[in-house]
Amino acid sequence: MSSSRATTGVTRVVGIIGDPVGHSRSPAMHNAAFDALGLDWVYVAFPVQRGEGAAATRAVTTLGLAGLNVTMPHKADAATACEDLSSEAAALGAVNTVVNAGGTLVGHSTDGDGFLRALDDEGITVAGRRAVVLGAGGAARAITHALGRVGAEVTVTARRPEAARSAASLAPGGIAVGLDELGVERFDVVVNATPLGMNSEPPPFDSAQLHAGQFVFDTVYPVETPLLREARGRGVRAVGGLGMLVHQGALSFALWTGAEPPLDVMRAAASADA
Repeated sequence: MSSSRATTGVTRVVGIIGDPVGHSRSPAMHNAAFDALGLDWVYVAFPVQRGEGAAATRAVTTLGLAGLNVTMPHKADAATACEDLSSEAAALGAVNTVVNAGGTLVGHSTDGDGFLRALDDEGITVAGRRAVVLGAGGAARAITHALGRVGAEVTVTARRPEAARSAASLAPGGIAVGLDELGVERFDVVVNATPLGMNSEPPPFDSAQLHAGQFVFDTVYPVETPLLREARGRGVRAVGGLGMLVHQGALSFALWTGAEPPLDVMRAAASADA
């Protein structure tokens, strides 16, 4: 989405670092929000090679940037470069949002709350319900921690047992199981927090186990993944990751600007850029 605003000598700059980052929908989403509110801000994508995330984060103060979003593979490195961390970011050892607070770098993680708000949009409550998270990477860890905070009974499954155990430890009573012992039919909420499906890969379990009454959340966006198609074909409520993208971005927007994020504008821009 293009902007009609001209940048000036006092335009505030925020952006996203990642490797790769050219596919990101965040610039379109945030610049549309700045336009809607008439803010003299601009959001850009910075390609930053693996291993350079901490240096790029420290450059925020040098360059006078207002902040950053951080995506793979830099979330842990960015956390080490921040001088203060939110409780969520400290628990995860990772940040997806950096705020330049008067020269002090403060790291936040908005992924977990973005996920919970996406569930709220669907009218899904998870307290006391059984949830399984597929994956043990950054998104999976944030989602597992968030589910644990709101009282879900969380199970994590991943290809690497030690990574699954580490992620499961972020939720009170969380347990890790192997894919061969998953039994997906036992869970009320099924979350795919892996990239599987981005290129039409099937889910890593027998989708015939899915049944009406369950809820499936696939963090992949914007594609209609095989998991989503198969779940809906079995009468299961299922949504993709666009809502999580919008909500985690809106939380970042509010941290940087102090303004109420225009959610509808951000959602439309993220969708239009698909």
